Amino acid sequence: MYATIVLAITVAAGIAGFVLARRFVRRRLRFVDAVRSPLAPLIAGAAAAVVVWPAALLPMITGTTAVIFGVGTGLGTASGVKALKRGD
Repeated sequence: MYATIVLAITVAAGIAGFVLARRFVRRRLRFVDAVRSPLAPLIAGAAAAVVVWPAALLPMITGTTAVIFGVGTGLGTASGVKALKRGD
């Protein structure tokens, strides 16, 4: 049961990172030229993982959860930039 809860939290963190980053890029960073850099998703993902890393001390959140959150954030940033280029 514990493993299932940890897995659910990890999946939810990845999805939340993606959705929040995509929405933030599309709404707040639409006029910022630096977000269109190929390094922007990597920097955003790494920063998100580092910020969430201290939460890995909690019992139900692992280091994998922090990494998956960072990956979701990076992918969400890339998706938001692609949406801006398409004009969505």
